[in-house]
Amino acid sequence: MEFFINLFNLILYKPLFNILILFYQYLPGQDFGIAIILLTILIRILFYPLGIKAIKSQKVLQELQPKIREIQKKYKDNKEKQTRAMMELYQKEKINPFSGCLPLLIQLPILIALYQVFRKGLVPGEMINLYYFVPKPGQINPTFLGIMNLGQPSLILAILAGIFQFIQTKMITPKVQEIKMEDRIGQFSKILQKQTLYVFPIFTFFILLKLPSAIGLYWIVTTTFSIIQQYFIFRKPALATEPADK
Repeated sequence: MEFFINLFNLILYKPLFNILILFYQYLPGQDFGIAIILLTILIRILFYPLGIKAIKSQKVLQELQPKIREIQKKYKDNKEKQTRAMMELYQKEKINPFSGCLPLLIQLPILIALYQVFRKGLVPGEMINLYYFVPKPGQINPTFLGIMNLGQPSLILAILAGIFQFIQTKMITPKVQEIKMEDRIGQFSKILQKQTLYVFPIFTFFILLKLPSAIGLYWIVTTTFSIIQQYFIFRKPALATEPADK
């Protein structure tokens, strides 16, 4: 267990902690919140190709929902054939239905590392984890724009994070067309999508309500980054068909 803790500190905690301190040290005014925003953007840039791949996969899955529901309805009494038909559809479209979960799985350890950074990284004793080329900042002022203490929970940031999470989730939620009442699979799909649309933002709100608002700021910035990515990827087909319409 100690090996994994040391590996976690070496690969995630220390690099994130040192980059954050570097940003804080060399930013005019030494604004801790701006340092977090820059760190978040850097993380998203590093994982940009992975994020694009995941969003494209989600877009294809969104477009395949009618075919998926058709397969589910056709083989509703034979799960084996249903699974085989689904896998054939995924292979034909060259997508991995689980690729959309990969960024979340990667983001989880980063969130844990950032939580450790914001929870104990501001203690003077933690400065021993700075690399030799990173100047020690002394006492860190954990405020954002001089008005918000990012070391404490924030209701405002928790609400904003929930709203942005709702927007992002709504963008990637497949649109269910008019469904007949006897189509139980379609009805179940519609209910599940609605639950997902509202559960994720509510869950985000209540979690961030108890955590340092630095995590909330990180979540807002990274979600905004995802929303921008999704907007441009999801609107590409519309742009591509414009000349034909003319």
